[in-house]
Amino acid sequence: MAALSILDLVRVTQNTDARGALDNARDLAAHAEKWGYQRFWVAEHHNMPGIASAATSVVIAHIAAGSKTIRVGAGGIMLPNHAPIVIAEQFGTLARLFPGRIDLGLGRAPGTDQISVQALRRQPSAADTFPQDVLELQAFFAPAAAMQRVQAVPAAGTNVPLWILGSSTYGAYLAAELGLPYAFASHFAPAQLLPALEIYRSRFKPSEQLDRPHAMVGVNIVAAETDREARHLATTQQMSFANLLRGARQLSQPPIDDIEVYWTPQEKLQATHMLARSIVGSAESVRSGIKALVDETGADEIMIVSDIYDHILRLRSFEIIAATQKAGAERQLCTES
Repeated sequence: MAALSILDLVRVTQNTDARGALDNARDLAAHAEKWGYQRFWVAEHHNMPGIASAATSVVIAHIAAGSKTIRVGAGGIMLPNHAPIVIAEQFGTLARLFPGRIDLGLGRAPGTDQISVQALRRQPSAADTFPQDVLELQAFFAPAAAMQRVQAVPAAGTNVPLWILGSSTYGAYLAAELGLPYAFASHFAPAQLLPALEIYRSRFKPSEQLDRPHAMVGVNIVAAETDREARHLATTQQMSFANLLRGARQLSQPPIDDIEVYWTPQEKLQATHMLARSIVGSAESVRSGIKALVDETGADEIMIVSDIYDHILRLRSFEIIAATQKAGAERQLCTES
């Protein structure tokens, strides 16, 4: 069975402010570790009023402080936005505060628009040095060498595990070359999922961090008591994607009865393509959907986004998802015995 993990968008909704979104993320992580989820990630997004995780390392500290065992991390940090030493200092500090629980996923995209890139005082060309920046970051987490003049205090020796994130084949090549785990963002860019996984596995070179490939697949899952209710709840995410295509940075919106009255045919076409890997439905629909995805991709881990407006219903979605996998594992064990 593939391990289950969570990517939380820390959504600010029409009736929940940023503090509420941050506390909801913390609450979800506390529940998730009880349900057996392996890790809980948040991502760096800038200039988006509906997402409260721009200061990603600070958000991770808030979430980790409210949980005990689940791994917490970034999915991811957009490294071209930062000097590697600064990220090493931040995540080295997190690793000292929460030993053995911090992950650092790294992306090459800016995670925002070009105006915001300018506000971050970074040049678009910063992405060109992404491989070198990953290696520099990795060196800061290693034990300090004799005569090393620049250290990322207190990162040296923490060996924070790095992940390469990707929505194309570029990250697959790099993760394979560096011998790092690879997470593919098929929850919003599914087109190159299978080619990227094939490249990653076929070209993988063992490293000190990882001796064999470890592939994570991102997927949107909305679970509810019935298929009909799940489809209703999923309209929140569908509206968010339509808004993204319109360039409208809005707060998360409550579900609606008919998504067809909200988006245009062109928006529907584009959004449906981006959401093509989504799994929406009751427990049985979710169980079969996850099984089909793992059978097709051979994923070692599934990173789940469950973008539901109401926090209680979102908790229930993740509880249903976890229960389906537990039941599947028990069924498999009974069959084998």
